Amino acid sequence: MTIRLPDFKGGFRAYEPRESPFAATPGTPFTSRTVFSAAHVVADPFADATPDSPAAVDWDATLAFRRHLWSHGLGVAEAMDTAQRGMGLDWAGAAELIRRSAAEAKSVGGLIACGVGTDQLTGPATLDEVRAAYEEQLALVEESGAQAILMASRALAAAARSPEDYLEVYGHLLRQATEPVVLHWLGPMFDPALEGYWGAGDLDAATDTFLQVIAAHPDKVDGIKVSLLEARREIDIRRRLPQGVRCYTGDDFNYPELIAGDDQGFSHALLGIFDPLGPLAAQAVRVLDTGDAKGFRELLDPTVELSRHLFQAPTRFYKTGVVFLAWLAGHQSHFTMVGGLQSARSLPHFARAYELADGLGLFPDPKLAEERMKNLLSLYGVTQ
Repeated sequence: MTIRLPDFKGGFRAYEPRESPFAATPGTPFTSRTVFSAAHVVADPFADATPDSPAAVDWDATLAFRRHLWSHGLGVAEAMDTAQRGMGLDWAGAAELIRRSAAEAKSVGGLIACGVGTDQLTGPATLDEVRAAYEEQLALVEESGAQAILMASRALAAAARSPEDYLEVYGHLLRQATEPVVLHWLGPMFDPALEGYWGAGDLDAATDTFLQVIAAHPDKVDGIKVSLLEARREIDIRRRLPQGVRCYTGDDFNYPELIAGDDQGFSHALLGIFDPLGPLAAQAVRVLDTGDAKGFRELLDPTVELSRHLFQAPTRFYKTGVVFLAWLAGHQSHFTMVGGLQSARSLPHFARAYELADGLGLFPDPKLAEERMKNLLSLYGVTQ
C-alpha cells in the first residue's frame, strides 16, 4: 500500500510506508554522556483558547511524554525553547510546568533541568528589573529541586549596552545560585530578538565574553549549552572551557559528530531533536557507552536529514514538526499546539517530515501514523 504525498513543486509522489518500527527498549541512564531531551508541551485541544491567550496545557499527556523520555534513560530539559517558551507558553504556564515536571521527576527518579529566564517581563526593562526577573525564576527552579538552566534573555539583549552589562548580570546570578547551573547561548536563528547577545554582533567577540563569565565562576557552571548551529565554533568553545565544565551540544544540525567527539574531547547533549528521536537516540548513546563510536554514528547519522528538515529556516518553527511527529507516533491524540503554532509549517513540509521519520522507524505503530497522515492530507483536500 502506498500513500500520496505532496512534494515541494505542486505535485505528488507515491510513498510506501515501512511495516515495522525501530526496535527500541527502555533502559537505564547512560554512562559515557549526559543527555537531555528538550521536551514539548501538549496543548488542551478542547480549551476555548486563542493564539494570544494564556496556554491551555493537557497536563496528563504532557507529563506522560516526559515519563516516556525518562523510561529510555534520557533526561528532560524542561520549559525550554522546545516547550514553546516565549512562543505560546508564558511565564505563568512555564512555572506550572516546572513545578509539575520536577515533582514527576522526583517520583520516578528522572533527571531534570529547567529553564530560567525573564519572560515575565512584558515590556522594556532596566538591568535591575532583568536581574530581579532572573532571580524570581531561579528561586522557583531551585525550590522545585531541579537543576537550573540560565536561558538567554530577550529583555537583557534589549537592555544591555555593553559586554560588561552581561558580565555583571550573569556574575550576580551565578554568585546567588546554590548549585552549579547550565548556561545557555541560544542563537538568533532560534530567536531573532537575541541578535548581538553577549554584547557583540561579532561571534568571536561574543564568545570571549561568554567564556569570561564562565572563567570567573567555574565552580557555579556545570556546563554550557551552545545552540549556534556551527560545529566548528562549538568545538572551539569546548576546548577553551575550564576543567570540569561540560559542553552540552544544542546543535541540531551536527550533533552526532559533536557527541562522538575527538581526541581532545566531546560534547554531552541537550537537544530539541531528541524529543522525536528519544528511543533511537537513547539506543545510540548506549552503543557509545560500550566504546563503539562507529556503531553510534551508524545509528545516529541517518537521523540528521530529518533534524535538518525540521530545523530549517525559519528555525524557530521547528516545534511544529516536533509536535506533529509526536501526534503521528501516538504520544498525543491530536495535532493542536499552544498559540496555534500547528499552522507554522506547510503541508509539503509535514509530508517530508512523515516520510523521513517513517523511514527511520520512529513510529511505534506505523499503521496509526499512516492513518493520521492520511487524515491530515484529507483536511487539505488531498484524496488517496
